[in-house]
Amino acid sequence: MTPSADLYFSFRSPYSYLAVGRYREMAEQYDLEIRLRTVWPIAIRDPDILFTGNPAAPRYIVMDCMRAGQFLGIPIRWPRPDPIVQDLKSGTIAEDQPYIHHLCRLGQCATRREKGLAFAAEVAPVIWNGEIENWHQGEHLAKAAERAGLDFAELEAEAGRDAEALDAEIADNQKALEEAGHWGVPTLVFEGEPFFGQDRIDMAKWRMEQKGLEPR
Repeated sequence: MTPSADLYFSFRSPYSYLAVGRYREMAEQYDLEIRLRTVWPIAIRDPDILFTGNPAAPRYIVMDCMRAGQFLGIPIRWPRPDPIVQDLKSGTIAEDQPYIHHLCRLGQCATRREKGLAFAAEVAPVIWNGEIENWHQGEHLAKAAERAGLDFAELEAEAGRDAEALDAEIADNQKALEEAGHWGVPTLVFEGEPFFGQDRIDMAKWRMEQKGLEPR
C-alpha cells in the first residue's frame, strides 16, 4: 500500500515555501502520496500569538528564512505584495484581506482535485522567489496552475462560488493539525506523527523509510 501523509501549509509562510518543492520532489521520487492541507496564516487565525512576546521574533524570522534560502540554494524575497495586508510597524492586520483568502481557497480547490501539492509547489515560488512583482496580477497564478495541471478559470470560479464551504474545509485542516499535536507550518503528519519545519524533511523521510517507503 502506498504510504500517505498530510502537509499543512500556508501561502504566507516563507518556511512553507522553502519546504513545499522538496516535499513535491519526494512524492515524485518515492511511492508516496502527500496531501496538501491549506491553513490560514497565523496572522489571520490568531494574530495575538504572532505579535505578543519578544519583539525580536519577527526580525529573527525574516533573517532566518532568508539565510535558510541561501543555505538551501532556493531564491527567496519577501513578497510584493505581502499576501497579508498588514502594517508591519504596528502589526495591525487589515480587516479586508483580498489576497490570502483567495489564495487559500484556490489551494483547497486544488486539493479537492488531488493536485494541492503540485499547485502549492508552483504558486509558492511565484509569490516568494523574488522574480515577480505583483504576483497577484496578470497571468502569473494562472500559469502556475497550468503547470500543476489545473484549469485556473475553473479554480477561480469555484473559489468564488463555494467560498463558505472552502473556508470550513480550511478550518477543519487547522483543527486536524492541532489534533496531530502541532499548530505551525509547514508540518508533515505521517501516521499521526508531526514533523514541523522546513528542516525536518530528512527526518520525516527517515521515519517513512522505517515504515517501508520505497523509490518509485
